[in-house]
Amino acid sequence: MNDQPIDLVSITIPAKPDYVGIARLTVSGIGTRMGFSYDDIEDIKLAVSEACTNVVDHAYMDGMGEIDLSYSIYPNRLVIDVVDRGNSFNVEEVMARTGPISVEPTMNTVRERGLGIYLMQTLMDQVDIKGDMIDGVMVTMIKYIQKDEVESHVESSKPYSASQ
Repeated sequence: MNDQPIDLVSITIPAKPDYVGIARLTVSGIGTRMGFSYDDIEDIKLAVSEACTNVVDHAYMDGMGEIDLSYSIYPNRLVIDVVDRGNSFNVEEVMARTGPISVEPTMNTVRERGLGIYLMQTLMDQVDIKGDMIDGVMVTMIKYIQKDEVESHVESSKPYSASQ
Protein backbone atom coordinates (compact mmCIF):
# COMPACT_ATOMS: atom_id res chain seq x y z
CA MET A 1 0.00 0.00 0.00
CA ASN A 2 2.73 2.46 -0.91
CA ASP A 3 0.56 4.23 -3.47
CA GLN A 4 -0.31 7.89 -3.01
CA PRO A 5 -3.79 9.05 -2.04
CA ILE A 6 -5.98 10.77 -4.61
CA ASP A 7 -6.86 13.44 -2.06
CA LEU A 8 -6.05 14.25 1.55
CA VAL A 9 -8.46 16.09 3.83
CA SER A 10 -7.12 17.29 7.18
CA ILE A 11 -8.90 19.01 10.04
CA THR A 12 -7.98 19.95 13.59
CA ILE A 13 -10.70 20.17 16.22
CA PRO A 14 -10.61 21.00 19.92
CA ALA A 15 -10.52 17.87 22.09
CA LYS A 16 -13.97 18.61 23.49
CA PRO A 17 -17.18 16.56 23.20
CA ASP A 18 -18.96 19.39 21.36
CA TYR A 19 -16.61 19.06 18.37
CA VAL A 20 -16.66 15.27 17.81
CA GLY A 21 -19.70 15.76 15.57
CA ILE A 22 -17.55 17.77 13.14
CA ALA A 23 -15.29 14.74 12.64
CA ARG A 24 -18.38 12.57 12.06
CA LEU A 25 -19.88 15.01 9.53
CA THR A 26 -16.59 15.31 7.67
CA VAL A 27 -16.14 11.56 7.27
CA SER A 28 -19.79 11.18 6.30
CA GLY A 29 -19.34 13.63 3.44
CA ILE A 30 -16.11 11.98 2.31
CA GLY A 31 -17.64 8.49 2.51
CA THR A 32 -20.65 9.57 0.47
CA ARG A 33 -18.41 11.17 -2.15
CA MET A 34 -16.32 7.98 -2.37
CA GLY A 35 -19.37 5.76 -2.88
CA PHE A 36 -19.44 3.85 0.40
CA SER A 37 -22.75 2.21 1.29
CA TYR A 38 -24.99 3.82 3.92
CA ASP A 39 -24.15 1.04 6.40
CA ASP A 40 -20.40 1.44 5.83
CA ILE A 41 -20.66 5.21 6.31
CA GLU A 42 -22.49 4.70 9.60
CA ASP A 43 -19.79 2.22 10.71
CA ILE A 44 -17.02 4.65 9.78
CA LYS A 45 -18.76 7.52 11.59
CA LEU A 46 -19.07 5.44 14.76
CA ALA A 47 -15.42 4.34 14.61
CA VAL A 48 -14.23 7.94 14.13
CA SER A 49 -16.49 9.07 16.96
CA GLU A 50 -15.03 6.39 19.27
CA ALA A 51 -11.45 7.37 18.40
CA CYS A 52 -12.19 11.06 19.05
CA THR A 53 -14.08 10.31 22.26
CA ASN A 54 -11.09 8.34 23.54
CA VAL A 55 -8.95 11.43 22.99
CA VAL A 56 -11.49 13.67 24.75
CA ASP A 57 -11.78 11.27 27.70
CA HIS A 58 -8.16 10.20 28.16
CA ALA A 59 -5.54 12.29 26.32
CA TYR A 60 -5.65 15.70 27.94
CA MET A 61 -5.99 15.94 31.71
CA ASP A 62 -6.44 19.73 31.65
CA GLY A 63 -9.20 19.59 29.03
CA MET A 64 -7.06 21.65 26.67
CA GLY A 65 -5.80 20.02 23.52
CA GLU A 66 -6.53 19.23 19.90
CA ILE A 67 -7.37 16.27 17.73
CA ASP A 68 -5.74 16.13 14.30
CA LEU A 69 -7.70 14.09 11.77
CA SER A 70 -6.58 13.20 8.28
CA TYR A 71 -8.66 11.39 5.72
CA SER A 72 -6.55 9.86 2.91
CA ILE A 73 -8.74 9.02 -0.08
CA TYR A 74 -7.65 6.14 -2.32
CA PRO A 75 -9.57 4.55 -5.21
CA ASN A 76 -10.43 1.49 -3.12
CA ARG A 77 -10.22 2.63 0.51
CA LEU A 78 -10.35 5.42 3.06
CA VAL A 79 -7.49 5.73 5.55
CA ILE A 80 -8.26 7.80 8.65
CA ASP A 81 -5.62 8.99 11.13
CA VAL A 82 -6.73 10.35 14.50
CA VAL A 83 -3.82 11.90 16.38
CA ASP A 84 -3.50 13.57 19.75
CA ARG A 85 -0.49 14.97 21.59
CA GLY A 86 -1.71 14.13 25.05
CA ASN A 87 -1.19 11.22 27.39
CA SER A 88 0.03 8.01 25.83
CA PHE A 89 -0.82 4.45 26.88
CA ASN A 90 0.37 0.90 26.36
CA VAL A 91 -1.90 -0.61 23.71
CA GLU A 92 -1.07 -4.24 24.56
CA GLU A 93 -1.86 -3.62 28.24
CA VAL A 94 -5.28 -2.11 27.42
CA MET A 95 -6.08 -4.94 25.01
CA ALA A 96 -5.10 -7.55 27.61
CA ARG A 97 -7.41 -5.91 30.16
CA THR A 98 -10.25 -5.78 27.65
CA GLY A 99 -10.54 -9.52 27.08
CA PRO A 100 -14.00 -10.87 26.27
CA ILE A 101 -16.78 -8.40 26.96
CA SER A 102 -18.84 -9.45 29.93
CA VAL A 103 -21.87 -8.01 31.67
CA GLU A 104 -20.76 -5.20 33.93
CA PRO A 105 -22.70 -3.22 36.53
CA THR A 106 -22.56 -0.05 34.42
CA MET A 107 -21.78 0.89 30.84
CA ASN A 108 -18.98 3.18 32.13
CA THR A 109 -17.15 0.14 33.51
CA VAL A 110 -17.34 -1.59 30.13
CA ARG A 111 -16.16 1.58 28.34
CA GLU A 112 -13.12 1.86 30.63
CA ARG A 113 -12.16 -1.66 29.62
CA GLY A 114 -11.65 -0.79 25.97
CA LEU A 115 -15.08 -1.02 24.35
CA GLY A 116 -14.16 1.90 22.07
CA ILE A 117 -11.13 0.03 20.74
CA TYR A 118 -13.22 -3.12 20.30
CA LEU A 119 -15.85 -1.18 18.33
CA MET A 120 -13.24 0.42 16.09
CA GLN A 121 -11.72 -2.98 15.32
CA THR A 122 -15.14 -4.49 14.64
CA LEU A 123 -16.41 -1.69 12.39
CA MET A 124 -13.29 -1.03 10.34
CA ASP A 125 -11.30 -3.38 8.09
CA GLN A 126 -8.01 -2.52 9.76
CA VAL A 127 -7.04 -0.61 12.92
CA ASP A 128 -3.53 0.25 14.09
CA ILE A 129 -2.94 2.05 17.37
CA LYS A 130 0.40 3.56 18.25
CA GLY A 131 0.02 4.40 21.91
CA ASP A 132 3.66 4.28 22.86
CA MET A 133 4.51 7.58 21.19
CA ILE A 134 6.36 10.04 23.39
CA ASP A 135 3.75 12.70 22.83
CA GLY A 136 0.33 11.22 22.24
CA VAL A 137 -1.47 8.48 20.40
CA MET A 138 -2.11 7.80 16.72
CA VAL A 139 -5.04 5.65 15.59
CA THR A 140 -5.06 4.62 11.94
CA MET A 141 -8.26 3.06 10.59
CA ILE A 142 -8.86 1.68 7.11
CA LYS A 143 -12.15 0.88 5.39
CA TYR A 144 -12.23 -0.68 1.93
CA ILE A 145 -14.96 0.06 -0.58
CA GLN A 146 -16.88 -3.09 -1.41
CA LYS A 147 -16.99 -2.95 -5.21
CA ASP A 148 -20.24 -4.92 -5.46
CA GLU A 149 -21.99 -2.28 -3.36
CA VAL A 150 -21.02 0.70 -5.53
CA GLU A 151 -23.29 1.55 -8.44
CA SER A 152 -21.46 1.85 -11.74
CA HIS A 153 -22.53 5.46 -12.38
CA VAL A 154 -21.48 6.90 -9.01
CA GLU A 155 -18.05 8.14 -10.14
CA SER A 156 -18.94 8.69 -13.79
CA SER A 157 -18.29 12.20 -15.05
CA LYS A 158 -20.64 11.80 -18.02
CA PRO A 159 -24.36 12.47 -17.60
CA TYR A 160 -26.53 9.51 -16.72
CA SER A 161 -29.07 8.44 -19.30
CA ALA A 162 -31.73 5.74 -19.38
CA SER A 163 -29.81 3.86 -22.09
CA GLN A 164 -26.83 3.19 -19.78
